[in-house]
Amino acid sequence: MIYIVLHAKGSHKQLKLYKMVEIKKFEADWCGPCRMLKPTFTKLEEKLGSSVKFSYINVDENQETAQQYGVRNIPLVVVEKDGEEVERFVGVQTEQTYETALNKLV
Repeated sequence: MIYIVLHAKGSHKQLKLYKMVEIKKFEADWCGPCRMLKPTFTKLEEKLGSSVKFSYINVDENQETAQQYGVRNIPLVVVEKDGEEVERFVGVQTEQTYETALNKLV
């Protein structure tokens, strides 16, 4: 995703393009391992929330999106930069694993 931000400076307008890193966590309410990751993602959002967009996708409520991403097992975490998938993690990983992957992109 590209966000466009306009800044007024005197009579000139400046256009800046910001490239976005997004982490998408596919989950379900009934999934124990998904619930186990909640504290991990809370910490990651606190650390990286200003430079990374966090999205939580319930596979029961968003079946089309889950199908588009080929979700077969949850939790599934997809890391995207500029709308392109760069990495994916199936199952529970450590906080450090996710943080390392994100820090390479921001």
